Amino acid sequence: MEGLQERLGKIAIIGGGQMGEAIVAGLVSGALFDAEKIYVAEPFENRRELLSSQYGVTCVEEGYQLPTVETVILAVKPQVFTDVAAGLAAAESFQPKRVASIAAGVSTLVMSRYFTGCAVIRVMPNINLCVSAGMSVVAPAEDTSTSEAELIRELFSLMGEAVILDESLIDAATAVNGSGPAYYALFTEELAKSGIDAGLPEDIAWLLARQTIIGTGRYLELKDVTPADLRAAVTSPNGTTQAALDCFTAQHLDLVIRNAFAACVRRAKELG
Repeated sequence: MEGLQERLGKIAIIGGGQMGEAIVAGLVSGALFDAEKIYVAEPFENRRELLSSQYGVTCVEEGYQLPTVETVILAVKPQVFTDVAAGLAAAESFQPKRVASIAAGVSTLVMSRYFTGCAVIRVMPNINLCVSAGMSVVAPAEDTSTSEAELIRELFSLMGEAVILDESLIDAATAVNGSGPAYYALFTEELAKSGIDAGLPEDIAWLLARQTIIGTGRYLELKDVTPADLRAAVTSPNGTTQAALDCFTAQHLDLVIRNAFAACVRRAKELG
C-alpha cells in the first residue's frame, strides 16, 4: 500500500452514510491517509458533524462545494445516482482523474455519460467494510486502464478483500457479496429464534448463532478447506447434523438459494 495516497491524490466521497463512513474509516485508520486530504459531501448536518469530529475530514453540504480532487467515490444509492452525477458534472471545479461508484446496478456505461475525460470504475462492496472485513468487486469501464482499476482495488482492500472482475459478472457478484450479508443474517436470525423456541435463554441463543457463523467463516479461511470438507468434518453418519442436513435437502434448500440468487441478479439489472 506504500504511496497509495500519493497515487490517488485528494479524495472526495460523495455520500456520508453508512458505506461512505466505512470508506472514510478505512482510509484514515492506522494513519494510512492524511485526513486533511479527504473530503465528504453529505446533505445532512448531523452526519457532517459526526464525520468531521470523529475522523478529521472536511465535510461540505453539496458536491459543487468541493475543491478540485483527483479521486471521487460515489457512495450514493442507485435511485439518486443520476441527480448526484449530473450535479457533479456541472460543477466547474469537478475535474477528477478517476470516478468510482458503489451504486448497485449503475453500469460504467451510465457513469460515462456524466464523467468524461477520466477513468470510470464500478465497485460492489458490502456492509462489512464497516468492520474492516468487507468483500469488494472492482470493474473498470471498457476504456479505463487496468492500472486505474488496481488503484481502486488497493483502496478497497484497506477495508477487507477486493478483486478486479469483468463488469459482465458484477451483477452475479452482487448476489453473492453485496447482498450476501443479509442472507447470512437471516439464517443466523432464524437459527437463534429456533433455539429460543426450544428453551434457550435469548442472549445465549444469539451468542451461539452469531459466534458459530463467525467461527465457520474463520475456519474456512484459516484451514483453507472447501465448504464440503467442513460439512464432512462436522457430520457423523446418522447423527444430529445429518438429520438437519437431510431436512434441508428434502425441502430443497439448494433451489431456494438459487432462486433467491436469480431474483437478486434480475433486480440488479433492473436498477441499471
